[in-house]
Amino acid sequence: MGVSAYVSAFELFSIGVGPSSSHTVGPMRAAREFAARLRDSGDLDRVVRVTCALYGSLGATGIGHGTPDAVVAGLAGLDPETVDPSAVRGAWSGRPAGERLPLDGTRPIDFDTGDVTFEPRTRLPGHPNAMTLVARGEGGEVVCEETYYSVGGGFIRRDGEAPRVQATPWPLRFDSAAELLALCDDRDLTIAEAARRNEQALRPEEEVAAGLDRIWDAMSACVDAGLRADGVLPGVLEVRRRAGLIRAQLEHASAAGGRELPGEWLGAYALAVNEENAAGGRVVTAPTNGAAGILPAVAMYWWRFLADSGLGAGNAVTPNGEPVGSALLGFGDAVAAVSFEDEAAVAEANRRRGIRRFLLTATALGSLFKANASISGAEGGCQAEVGSACAMAAGGLTAVMGGTNAQIENAAEIAMEHHLGLTCDPVGGLVQIPCIERNAVAAPTAVTAARLALRGDGSHFVSLDAVVETMRQTGIDMSHKYKETSEGGLAVNVIEC
Repeated sequence: MGVSAYVSAFELFSIGVGPSSSHTVGPMRAAREFAARLRDSGDLDRVVRVTCALYGSLGATGIGHGTPDAVVAGLAGLDPETVDPSAVRGAWSGRPAGERLPLDGTRPIDFDTGDVTFEPRTRLPGHPNAMTLVARGEGGEVVCEETYYSVGGGFIRRDGEAPRVQATPWPLRFDSAAELLALCDDRDLTIAEAARRNEQALRPEEEVAAGLDRIWDAMSACVDAGLRADGVLPGVLEVRRRAGLIRAQLEHASAAGGRELPGEWLGAYALAVNEENAAGGRVVTAPTNGAAGILPAVAMYWWRFLADSGLGAGNAVTPNGEPVGSALLGFGDAVAAVSFEDEAAVAEANRRRGIRRFLLTATALGSLFKANASISGAEGGCQAEVGSACAMAAGGLTAVMGGTNAQIENAAEIAMEHHLGLTCDPVGGLVQIPCIERNAVAAPTAVTAARLALRGDGSHFVSLDAVVETMRQTGIDMSHKYKETSEGGLAVNVIEC
């Protein structure tokens, strides 16, 4: 077996800012790394100016995705995981004339908006999302020049270096879904348990549990923020937020004695996240920002409507902390810290254990898409973003509903199969139309895929590996104008203003 496909949950689900993992988070990380390289090489004090050229998809839709703002924030040393999102918005577009830029946070240099240029028709061979940063000295000499590729999900690669491979010797290695299923079968593990053992090669079990809880807390906070916000999203389209209005309607119906409408809440959760993303708020890549609403929506749907209904009983514990059923995912220390005299605390602990299982299952599946196809809309179209996210959510939901590994693989295959060929054609280069609604449509698809898989025994005609390979081939064959360039599809058939 070659290099393992596995990607850590803490890389695949990274906390960052909207509106795009590949066009905002990735360029911000690249610019920040460039500034750090200048510092580490001892050349920082020689630099008097930095320019950045955005190529291909970054050049085509960069303004709508906030790419130049992200570049400036990254050059200033800001980290997408910890930065106040308001510090990124307007870092380039609203920059006062003559204001100096603190390179790496410490070295003031001259900088104006013209130092970021857009080259949409220049496509570098390394990846459609490419950017070149050049640092110059007092006499105009080049101090450092680097080209970076933003390869999807916030991941970056510097030109001239091999694709980044996790150096950790994962204890459980797999390159395909077939290998993952065989590995789990041989060791009598669930997919989530296999992922957890890999995570524990990097950090103790308690830190894995706490880290997954932080990811979920960030996801749920994003859902809540989106449900409570209103107004118009940034950009020329002037798209109105809808999640808050739907929340108010559903709460009013419930208060008036109406029954809960889980399906409508599911769509509202997805809208909430992607409206927050479009506004440049705090978002978790899942596995990208453009598809960030699907996993949180499906997980919240399980948390609120299924976890305590008996339909998610595979994750339950007794008041003594003992597992109910064989589907329980460990993290016993985290559960033991809860007072089981408090029924609410018991329910909370059970749900959190389920969410960890959900996220770890989704991580293993997402790793396969990233390694064997793509999670980048600029590389594979929206099938690579929304399709991958839908499959990951379907597998995660199947896991917390007590599904077998074969049923999990089946659910992911169903979800991905019905997104094949989906194009990425954002109107106006903004992550709004059709992106926001597309998440709200894909979330119920993930639930449907999980339900279909759970009604079967896991056997099916088309394998997940076959669908992943088909997605890869379809992405290669797809015209570049349908891959996050806003040169085709809805982007040219909808009047922007």
